[in-house]
Amino acid sequence: MEVGNKTRVTVFVLQGLSNNPHIQIVLFVIFLVIYLLILTVNLLMLLVIRTDAHLHTPMYFFLSQLSFLDAFYSSVIVPKLLENLLSKQKTISLLECFTQISLVVFSGATEACLLSVMAYDRYQAVCHPLLYVVTMNKKVCAGLVGASWAIGMGTGLLNTILLAQQDFCGPNLIRNFACEFPPVLLLACSDPYVSVASILTSIVVLGLGAFVLLLVSYTHIIMTALGIDSASGQKKIFSTCSSHFLVVTIFYGSGIFRYMTPASGSALEQVLSMQYSVVTPLLNPLIYSLKNQEVKAALRRMLTRKPRLSF
Repeated sequence: MEVGNKTRVTVFVLQGLSNNPHIQIVLFVIFLVIYLLILTVNLLMLLVIRTDAHLHTPMYFFLSQLSFLDAFYSSVIVPKLLENLLSKQKTISLLECFTQISLVVFSGATEACLLSVMAYDRYQAVCHPLLYVVTMNKKVCAGLVGASWAIGMGTGLLNTILLAQQDFCGPNLIRNFACEFPPVLLLACSDPYVSVASILTSIVVLGLGAFVLLLVSYTHIIMTALGIDSASGQKKIFSTCSSHFLVVTIFYGSGIFRYMTPASGSALEQVLSMQYSVVTPLLNPLIYSLKNQEVKAALRRMLTRKPRLSF
């Protein structure tokens, strides 16, 4: 479409993972299996937490929100990836692309907030156990989760609206398998200063702010644990927090390299995008279930529970 002397892009083309038809079929099967596993393990985690009364605590309430978000996050990316692996025309409309970007930013921002909330919850449980039930009551937990989702929505909408104001006059090839902020911004013909400033501000304020809260919480947790004379008490604290710490490390490790380095469309960038949009949503519930005795016990109770017959 021509506007004035400029040709305006109406669709983007996703580079994808491979142009070889045989490899595409293999990749389709692999990612379909992974996607089904992501949905299964995260929905199973939600079901276990919902049905087992022993897990009706703030920690598992936050974990259920994380599981839902992981299933949602992968559903933003993987279905379009599967479609493109079987399609010759790997195009995506501007509206669909910007919607995907908005949901990706929303999911990342919300997860950063949720991980900080979960760290704060562990801080209260370990450092102030006598006040924990009062401090982390249902109203507070609901408010923290609501604030996390609201911040994520606001961050996604703001950055996407600013990006959509850019002029895209060609080329229209996105060097990735999905629409993400960095590779799409590279295609802008107009000055991207506002969009760059907006996403960097979001990363610094939200990402770094959440990371600082995580560090402060875990510093107090470690100091409290080291001050306990009982070896079993220390082991219980570190066992409870190790799963969350591992999830945080994976999330921030991939996110920092992806969004804090200049976009170039390299293979490494696609690997990082794949890691936090496909691999992480599968790993998170596995990490929490395999390293958490309460979750494993609840899962065993659910699987061995005899169905009740009603007449």
